[in-house]
Amino acid sequence: MSATGGERSGVFRVPGFASYWSAYTVSAFGSYVTSLALQVLVVALDGSATDVGLVSAARWAPYLVLGLVVGALVDRRRRRPIVVGSDLGRFLLLAAIAVLGWIGWLGIPLLLVLVALVGLLSLTGDAASQALLPRIVPRTALLPAHARTDQSDAVAQTTGPLVAGALVSLLGAATAVVVDALSYLFSAVAIARIRLDEPPSRPLAGARLGHEIAEGLRWVYRHRTLGPMAVGTHLWFLFNAVFGTAFVSFALIELGLDAFQLGVALAGAGVAGLIGSSVAPRIGRRWGAGRAVIASNLVMGLGWAVVAAVPSGVSGWLAAGLLCCGQLLYGLGLGLSNSNEMAYRQALTPDELQARTNTTIRSVNRAMIVVGAPLGGVLATALGYQAAVWIAVAGLVVATAILALSPFRYARHAASDTAASDSPASRP
Repeated sequence: MSATGGERSGVFRVPGFASYWSAYTVSAFGSYVTSLALQVLVVALDGSATDVGLVSAARWAPYLVLGLVVGALVDRRRRRPIVVGSDLGRFLLLAAIAVLGWIGWLGIPLLLVLVALVGLLSLTGDAASQALLPRIVPRTALLPAHARTDQSDAVAQTTGPLVAGALVSLLGAATAVVVDALSYLFSAVAIARIRLDEPPSRPLAGARLGHEIAEGLRWVYRHRTLGPMAVGTHLWFLFNAVFGTAFVSFALIELGLDAFQLGVALAGAGVAGLIGSSVAPRIGRRWGAGRAVIASNLVMGLGWAVVAAVPSGVSGWLAAGLLCCGQLLYGLGLGLSNSNEMAYRQALTPDELQARTNTTIRSVNRAMIVVGAPLGGVLATALGYQAAVWIAVAGLVVATAILALSPFRYARHAASDTAASDSPASRP
């Protein structure tokens, strides 16, 4: 099937994409279950709030420590077997957490080790999975492909926490983890069914690993459009983490919302995200990837400003409704942005650099979360919740200005924006 023909007939008609999408969707729902179940499980093990934070950090620590190395190693190997192996590994580790919880052998130290191993496999699997997609669908079909996975994310974001809460309440935290374990088993089977001819793996031995890591860094940060986009994304993650911490504290403490009202307010982002991801391909083709991402950042900033402007004296469902309006704008901008950014980045990047590009950007993004989340708490405590949100708005404006004043504003989803026309050798 040609690239053009595949795009015209719909991305789901591209061989292998339906299996990829189903694996992505099922595991996305499962991840919401584990996120909640692990927090409840820590409390059930008589863990403290610090222990909850440590378990959460254990999931992201591999990205910070090994992200660049894993990206270089994945680029040397065939990607489908790595995805399948990572999914099977996560299935076994999560099942082990459940079994150890049932028989009473699970403690906080052992849970930290198991969660860190799950995080390492997630790092490896995510790097291979994102790098696998451009081998499944034509590069001209990456925009609708990412729009479909973004729609799955939006639905999972809206309904996942509710499903997770019900499962944990009905089955218990340890048993609920089994649901996520089974989602990875399903994902492994679905990816294994994809028929795909990949280039042979290159030897893992050799002293060129550092050179390959450096090559990935140069590709990302010296590229005339990819570099500004990466920096803008890093700043977005930093100030999004500041916003997220201040938002929850503002809603629960300052406005006095209960957990259900907060959940309703947060659900607005998922609903609008589904709408945004549905129209993202049309807007991206009409405006160009750069202008679509810049515009979506402005929409998200407007949503954050709505939250910051909610009067502190408002409470109850009126407060929840106002916060939901801000979350609707935030989700709409997020849905518009992600597929345009990912499709442009992957179409631009040579196949042999896909994993390194993904892990380089994702590793720094995770570092921004580690810095931004506590920074949001410090700012909220020192200056007030709304002031912290306004600082996040200002930070997002700076990130957007970097994109708008750089060559990224001219980025378009076009045949010329390919690795062949912008290889590392021709990079300025």
